[in-house]
Amino acid sequence: MREVWEKRRNGLMPMPVHIRPSEAERFFAKVKRGSENECWPWLASKNQKGYGQFYYHGRLQYTHRVAHELLVGPIPDGLTLDHLCRNRSCVNPTHLEPVLGKVNILRGEGVSAKNAFTQANTRIRTDGGRRCRLCSRGTKP
Repeated sequence: MREVWEKRRNGLMPMPVHIRPSEAERFFAKVKRGSENECWPWLASKNQKGYGQFYYHGRLQYTHRVAHELLVGPIPDGLTLDHLCRNRSCVNPTHLEPVLGKVNILRGEGVSAKNAFTQANTRIRTDGGRRCRLCSRGTKP
């Protein structure tokens, strides 16, 4: 707790003053920081999908985005942050990479990533369309 001195009738007296911590101080008080290679887990509020949440600049935001903004800078327009470590509660900026949303989805483990067309599993039709090689053979995976 910080103190300021206030002039009183009987001389200068210390007067305790509660100074609100900055948003950055409040944020990092809820992070277990480690080395650059380790995940920095968010220790406070998380949503149902496991992403940390924090009120920053007056609105509820994802903590990995706040960490990137505080330690690296703004996220470029049109890009989203990909957790390279696959830990949704991690706020270590070295584990976050700004990428296009499509890239982030294809790097993930969801249905879109699992069923993505690749050169190995895709047949290009004469009209330029794509078709799954297994489906074009009439077999199911």
